[in-house]
Amino acid sequence: MYQRRAILKLCIGVSLFFNLCYAQKNTATAYITSGDQMQLLQKQLLPLSQTQSIATIHPIIIDTREKFQTIDGFGFTLTGGSALLIQQMDPKARRALLQELFGQSTNAISVSYLRLSVGASDLSESVFSYNDLAEGLTDTLMQHFNLSRDTIYLVPLIKQILAINPSIKFMATPWSPPTWMKTNKNSMGGSLIPQYYRAYARYLVKYIQAMKANGISIDALTIQNEPQHGGNNPSMLMTADEQALFIKEHLGPIFFQQKIRTKIVIWDHNCDHPEFPISVLNDTTANRYIDGSAFHLYAGDISALSKVKKAFSDKNIYFTEQWTGSKGSFDGDLKWHIKNVLLGSLQNHSKITLEWNLANDLNYGPHTPGGCTECKGALTIKGSTVTRNVAYYIIAHAAKFIPPGSVRIQSNSTQNIESVAFLTPEGSTILILLNNGTAKDRLYIGYNKQWANLTLKAGSVATVVFK
Repeated sequence: MYQRRAILKLCIGVSLFFNLCYAQKNTATAYITSGDQMQLLQKQLLPLSQTQSIATIHPIIIDTREKFQTIDGFGFTLTGGSALLIQQMDPKARRALLQELFGQSTNAISVSYLRLSVGASDLSESVFSYNDLAEGLTDTLMQHFNLSRDTIYLVPLIKQILAINPSIKFMATPWSPPTWMKTNKNSMGGSLIPQYYRAYARYLVKYIQAMKANGISIDALTIQNEPQHGGNNPSMLMTADEQALFIKEHLGPIFFQQKIRTKIVIWDHNCDHPEFPISVLNDTTANRYIDGSAFHLYAGDISALSKVKKAFSDKNIYFTEQWTGSKGSFDGDLKWHIKNVLLGSLQNHSKITLEWNLANDLNYGPHTPGGCTECKGALTIKGSTVTRNVAYYIIAHAAKFIPPGSVRIQSNSTQNIESVAFLTPEGSTILILLNNGTAKDRLYIGYNKQWANLTLKAGSVATVVFK
C-alpha cells in the first residue's frame, strides 16, 4: 500500500511538472503603456488557450504566411543639440543612459536607427555648414571642407553609441548647403544655384567619406529636409525637377564614380504631396540611382506612403520625422502618434519609424535663431537628470522588441483596435496594439492556433511578444 501511495505521489508530481512546463511554454508577454501613465512598458503575462470559443466575433488574427517589408530600425534624430546635452552629462550617468537607449539588456529600449543632420539642423546650437567661407568666396573642389563643430560633441557621442551597438544604422539629411551655393546667400530658404550642383554633390560625398574616416557609415542620405518649407533656419527649397536633375546628372554619377554605397532617398517631407516623389521617380535616369522616398506627417494622410509604394513597388519607403510639442499631452500624443506615426507608417510599408528629436533641455533648446521653440525631445535633460517623455515610449514599443531584419506580417485591425505584427529573425512574433476607442476594451488575439485575451484601457498601447 505504501508503495502504491509513493508511486501515485510520484505520478502526480510528474504530471504537475509537465503541466507547469506546458503552461510556461503556452504564454505570451504583453508590455503596456497607458495614456494616464499608470503603466509605462508594464509587463503582463498572457496565458494562451487552444479553445476558440473565448474569441469574440472581431478577433485580432496574426497570419505569418503573408509577408511585407523588412525593417531597418526604429529611433530618433540625434540632433546637434541632443549630442551637446548628452555629452555634458556626468560620464557615469551618460554611460548608463546610452546603455538604456542603445543596449540589449532587459532595461534597454534598443534604439536601432538614428537620423543625423548634415551640418546644422534647426535644433543645433547655431547655424553652420562644413564649408563656411567669407562673403564672395567659393570652394567648388571642397578643399576647405571639414566636419567643423560636429567633431566637438556629435562624432564623439556616435563613437560611444557604436561601441554599444556596432550595427546601428544612420541616415543623414542636409537642412541647407553652404550659403555661398544658394540663390539668396542665406541659411534660410533660397535654392541651390545650378552652377554649384556638382560642388554640392562633392560636398555630400566629402561628408560621407569624412564620417567613414571616423568609423561612422552613413546607410542612407536624403537630398533635402522638407524641400517645400523655406521658413526654417536652416532650410532650402527644391522642386521635384531640381531633385531629379541634381540626382541624375551630379549626385548619382559621383556616387557611382566614388563607389559610395550610401542609399539616395528623396522627398523627406509631408504626406500631402505624394506627387513630388512620384514625379522624381518618373525620371528614368534619376530613378536608377534612387533607393526610395522619405516622409513626415505634419500635413496629409499617412496612406500617401502606400500611394508612392504602389506607383513604384521596387522602391523603399521611410518615415523619418514627427515631433511631439511642448503644448501636447502625454495621452493625446501617445494615441495619435502610435496610430498615425508608428502603426500608420508600418502598415504603409515604411522600413523605419523615427520620432524627431532625441533630447532637449527644459526650455526646448538648444535651437538656432528661428529654429523650433516647441519641439519636445524624447528626453528632457537637466545636467545629468533625465526625464523620459512620450516619444521615448512611442519608439520603445517598437525598438525594444522588433530588431532590424524583422519582417512585417499580416494582422487585422478592428473598429477600435489597430494592430501591426512582425516576425523577428530569431523566430519570435511581435504584435503592437492600440486601443483607439474611447472605452476599455477586451480583445482576443489568435496566433498559431492559440488564443490570448488582453484588456486595454482607451488610448493604451501594448506590444505582445509570442515566443
